[in-house]
Amino acid sequence: MELVFAEQTLYRVKRGQKLAAIARAFNVPPRLLAAENALSEEPPAGVVLRIPSAGDLYTVRGGESKTLLCGSKERYEARNRTACLYPAQQIVL
Repeated sequence: MELVFAEQTLYRVKRGQKLAAIARAFNVPPRLLAAENALSEEPPAGVVLRIPSAGDLYTVRGGESKTLLCGSKERYEARNRTACLYPAQQIVL
């Protein structure tokens, strides 16, 4: 069940669903979905999750920097909710 309120999407977790599958369905990195909902483990059935608007997803290649990808280190960390950056990582531009 997907609900949209004032540009915010909410989703109720179904029995047996994993965070990675939900994130894939909404085209957001699982790390970002977990951070948005303060999750440290798989969400139980019935929990309503806030789905962040991801924007453009991009897969990082070797040699790229936070500044190159998002304009600044601070913007990268705010948008992706992590200080990490490594090749093959999916990030929000």
